[in-house]
Amino acid sequence: MNLDSVVAELKFDAVGLIPTVAQEATTGEVLMVAYMNEDAVRETIETGFATYYSRSRKTLWRKGETSGNRQRLIGLYVNEYGDSLLLKVEQIGGAACHLGYKSCFHRQLMVGEWRVIAERVFDPDQVYGD
Repeated sequence: MNLDSVVAELKFDAVGLIPTVAQEATTGEVLMVAYMNEDAVRETIETGFATYYSRSRKTLWRKGETSGNRQRLIGLYVNEYGDSLLLKVEQIGGAACHLGYKSCFHRQLMVGEWRVIAERVFDPDQVYGD
């Protein structure tokens, strides 16, 4: 595989990012949406584990580095325009969400308000501290 040619086909935005959806490979459940820069894409392909770009910290974010809730890459897909990615992953550790839920999409609009529809897998205060 020529990693340079693979990355060259992607269309990063003006700040060098591409939106990325992480989906549980076995169930199809959407776990999270994040961004990748070129380095994150390369590292994900090279290591087989999801690496994203943290827009708030402005650095690579190796999923599960602190919590242990890693994402093993099963498949990497690109849309027809080359401007967004889908990672099919094995969610290791049970939770993709930094708030301790399996999915970041753990709230649903019900009767005019957002309600939590999932149980926490872990307590974020115990994992990340203050």
